[in-house]
Amino acid sequence: MRPEEKKLIPEMVLIPEGSFLMGSEEGPDNEKPVHAVWVDRFRIGKFPITRSEYLIFMEAASLPEPPFWREEIFSEPDQPVVGISWHDAAGYCEWLSLVAGTSFRLPTEAEWERAARGGLEGKKYPWGDGLPWDRPYAGYNLRSGGPQPVGQNDPNGFGLYDMSEAVHEWCSDFYDPGYYGRSPEKNPQGPVEGKRQASRGGSWRHRIKFSRCSARSSLISTFRYADYGFRVASSLSSNR
Repeated sequence: MRPEEKKLIPEMVLIPEGSFLMGSEEGPDNEKPVHAVWVDRFRIGKFPITRSEYLIFMEAASLPEPPFWREEIFSEPDQPVVGISWHDAAGYCEWLSLVAGTSFRLPTEAEWERAARGGLEGKKYPWGDGLPWDRPYAGYNLRSGGPQPVGQNDPNGFGLYDMSEAVHEWCSDFYDPGYYGRSPEKNPQGPVEGKRQASRGGSWRHRIKFSRCSARSSLISTFRYADYGFRVASSLSSNR
């Protein structure tokens, strides 16, 4: 790898293998039943992919600008990139894999929730059970629009930032609201087919901008919304 290529690789965090309780009995039906899931160790992005990181991909692949690219509230280089479809995110992972010589992909729902919890078993948020507005989130009440730049707030127990706020993050799985009732115990990959793709995390657009670790969302894979972005993951040799 040439020295200049190293700058293209997002910062990654190792998530150790282990079992956790996925879902919530306090949430809507799509988060039930709570069930034990084993996830092999993997790496996941320390932050969501930023506008500046995505710009390198756009220029390298001669891609058109995504929606909202020129709007002022999304113009900061360190903001999460928005207006990204599931196919855009998957394309970025394929390109990054070629550039880096290491395989990158979108995380599964199980991996995302395991990472978001940061080792806090059974807690609502990455930081515990306290309400978001009880914490000193930098600029939470000051911004008039758009997500905050990444890394402004405290990391969770695994050292990951922005896992419950900023933007919805695409996952690799197809979405099925009843999947938990038949999900395998080890490394669940989601349904084999579906009409929507799963996503996780909160949204700067919502009245309450923070989501619980177990909260599930979904969108049609071709849609590009102003609060949809992504972070990358990478399997290790012991993984599936």
